[in-house]
Amino acid sequence: MTESIRRSGEYENHENPYQGAPQHASAPVDPAWPPPPAHHPAAPQPVGPAAGWQTPGRPAGAWDDAAAGDGNGGGTALLTPVAAAPGPVPPRRRAARGPMALLAAVAIVAAAIGGGTAYGIQELTGKDQVAASSTTTSVVPAARTGDVAGIAAAVSPSVVEINATLGGGSSTGSGVIITSDGEILTNNHVIAGASSIKVSTSDGKEYTAEVVGTDSKKDLALIKLANASGLKTATLGDSDGVKVGDTVVAIGSPEGLTGTVTSGIVSALDRDVTVSTDESQGQQQQQQGGGWPFEFGGQQFNGDTGSSTTTYKALQTDASLNPGNSGGALIDAGGNIIGINSAMYSAADATSSSTAGSVGLGFAIPINTVKADLATLRAGGSDS
Repeated sequence: MTESIRRSGEYENHENPYQGAPQHASAPVDPAWPPPPAHHPAAPQPVGPAAGWQTPGRPAGAWDDAAAGDGNGGGTALLTPVAAAPGPVPPRRRAARGPMALLAAVAIVAAAIGGGTAYGIQELTGKDQVAASSTTTSVVPAARTGDVAGIAAAVSPSVVEINATLGGGSSTGSGVIITSDGEILTNNHVIAGASSIKVSTSDGKEYTAEVVGTDSKKDLALIKLANASGLKTATLGDSDGVKVGDTVVAIGSPEGLTGTVTSGIVSALDRDVTVSTDESQGQQQQQQGGGWPFEFGGQQFNGDTGSSTTTYKALQTDASLNPGNSGGALIDAGGNIIGINSAMYSAADATSSSTAGSVGLGFAIPINTVKADLATLRAGGSDS
């Protein structure tokens, strides 16, 4: 700073040092801090308009009370500051920058917390985190994503074989376990009109089951095993995220061959598939060994669909599906269920199971359609 400060009464009897007082060469004077005068200053005199005494902002020659003082030490003359080379930023200005820097740091941290929490946790822990809003998880280990053997090992315990006793014969299909105490999703046409239902799990155990609810318009049904507990449940994925070309695996019990695994890709999305809602149509075709009758593109396959039908949007796959795959699982590369297999194409002249094999045209009900209907099925279904 370039102003000097004196206490009240100090040097009152000495002369003004700036009115001709000699300077001693042996004692260099610091222009910023002049030494005390050798004489008692004279009585206060008005100060003229010298350049070094000019108060900033006043016209030249104007009287400056602050510069002259009151004669009792209440005022101090303002000296013209000595020009100095630019120095570091004064501490006061640096201090003013502190809060702004702190606010900037807080803003950055807030942005990281608000928009990238999962990423931050992953960077700190080295572990993948799943967003809370995600409906899809990885059932198989990350290193085995897309590996058919890994998917089969993870999901097969959650797929069952269903044998339904009908009025004039029997029906074989598949189902997917969704609760550890034995709730199972399947197709309505697998259990329609059944007088009894038997279910076999992948470990060879057998259970009896009762129908909880059916929805013939979506070809869905929910059954419940008796006295079951500790079952391996499937993970229901997100069929809205499925893309054409995605790897898929199908698991079911074609021709009573429990736990059969096939693989392929998603061939198309949103196929309009029409199936029969007439119970007798499905029973007749199954007793003949063919697949469930359905209609696509104005043509009927696997038998006559009858006059009572319903249409739903289906996923198309080239994974091999055969009679008995109905109600089984269509699974994505991460092991999540993305569809319930429901229909397959057979040659128009197929009259027995031996000639009703898959030709790579299979259809599945999207799992999001199933999830949206689950509460209705648990309440008895739309057919009740």
